[in-house]
Amino acid sequence: MKKRLIAALCIGAMLGSVLVGCGKSGDTKSSANKEASKMSAAASKASTGGDGKAKGDYKVALITMDSIDQHWVTLHEGAKAEAEALGVKLEFMAPDVKDDAKQIECINNAVAGGFDAIIVAANSEDAASGALKEAADAGIKIVYVDSPANVPAEATFSTDNKAAGEVAGKQMLDALKAKGITSGNIGIVNVNTSTNSTLQREEGFRKAFEGSEFKLLETQYCDGDAAKAQSISENYLTQDVVGIFGANEGSSSGAGNAIKANGDKNIIGVGFDKSDTIKGLIKDGFLQCTMAQNPDVMGKLGVEACVKALNGESLGGEVKDTGVSVLTAENIN
Repeated sequence: MKKRLIAALCIGAMLGSVLVGCGKSGDTKSSANKEASKMSAAASKASTGGDGKAKGDYKVALITMDSIDQHWVTLHEGAKAEAEALGVKLEFMAPDVKDDAKQIECINNAVAGGFDAIIVAANSEDAASGALKEAADAGIKIVYVDSPANVPAEATFSTDNKAAGEVAGKQMLDALKAKGITSGNIGIVNVNTSTNSTLQREEGFRKAFEGSEFKLLETQYCDGDAAKAQSISENYLTQDVVGIFGANEGSSSGAGNAIKANGDKNIIGVGFDKSDTIKGLIKDGFLQCTMAQNPDVMGKLGVEACVKALNGESLGGEVKDTGVSVLTAENIN
């Protein structure tokens, strides 16, 4: 009896499949496509945790070069807003000053604290690499913003610093030529000899002067400290410079303040990054312009990438240029 029942059910199933196969081919195809589309949409939504939101209670550490510069404060604001939108816990763990040992300590604390991902702007691409490798080996997702280290990451979001540095150089050249100055000494104030982003800016800046009659003096380093940068720039002013380039926020503020103290608006100052101090120096004519990055975008995309990676999506180590704009007295807010 049991065998007869099973056989009957099988025949019924076969007849059902034949009847379905005999329906209108267009209707059957449409129905199948609709079902496939629903499954695809569901799978897509699942892969992003539902419109990109976190699938779990993720903890993300944000470790920038320091916690003081307005650039990093703005980056944190962008990251914080995105973390709230995507439902992840974000902790700003940056050191108080630019210091390799302090940044490494922050990375180690993030590992010990059980964070799922680390967003980092490496103060030194070499110095931070050992700690970041240990973090990656522990299964922590690494995402770079602004300046990478020498460890593979899920993604990197930064300015094309070499290209932006070249733009800065061309801005200075154009401003000098507008004043009828075709030769002279140029001073460069950089952060240190190990921060990849600022070294790339300097390389681009120097490239802009290739073939010109200007002499680019030996670079001086301020560790990103505005007071040190001002002292360095004041020393440059004793060497008859016609222009000074600051490679980051502190360098630019220091250079502009030195030109302001000197009182000679014929000296062309060009900066990098945006802060209230820098904008004031531009408005008052002591800096020609600054290369304004988009740190809020870096922070936003950094958090977004962490969530995608933690949700299981492969980002393939993507590198994205977050853009730069030239701020002058004519277009500054």
